[in-house]
Amino acid sequence: MKKFIIVLITFLVLPISVNAQEKIEVKLKSCVDGDTAKFIMNKKEIKVRFLAVDTPETKHPTKGEEPYGKEAKDFTCNKLKTAQKIELEFDDNAKGKDKYDRYLAWVFYDDYLLQSELVRNGLAEVAYLYDDYKYTPILQDIESSAKLKKIGIYSDIDNSYYTTNKNNEENIVDKLIASIYDFILKFLEEII
Repeated sequence: MKKFIIVLITFLVLPISVNAQEKIEVKLKSCVDGDTAKFIMNKKEIKVRFLAVDTPETKHPTKGEEPYGKEAKDFTCNKLKTAQKIELEFDDNAKGKDKYDRYLAWVFYDDYLLQSELVRNGLAEVAYLYDDYKYTPILQDIESSAKLKKIGIYSDIDNSYYTTNKNNEENIVDKLIASIYDFILKFLEEII
């Protein structure tokens, strides 16, 4: 019993370093892509993967650039570079870091949750849910709305930078394949 009281008093008297529900103010070091950025926290550079969302890739070794990847990165960088205040909130139910040694956190710019703004604009999907995270239900509601409105990655038509700026060789190959496909369909319709 005496041991328990000493431990209890120690926890009550000594300050606890970081409460997961606290927001920690940080400074932007650089943007990596739509769902990852580098910040200065407590005078150290850290890499943060935005919790519970996934944006299309901008530079992936096997996928290359995906539709809306550039838009997601531009959106994130613009919000973070122009923010008066950036804060990170670490979720009690998330591991501190992912397998790539990036911190997992909720990212706030000027009191707006960046993840919710990415999803609202159709630039991210709710993903990588390994537990019940604090803001996941809000993100899922926003995602449902974005899907209904067919915004961004949920649209039927790809109006992204990726589509309009593919290099000419890719466009030629795509057009050639489409022409061959159309020819085969017309040929089959005449035979049948």
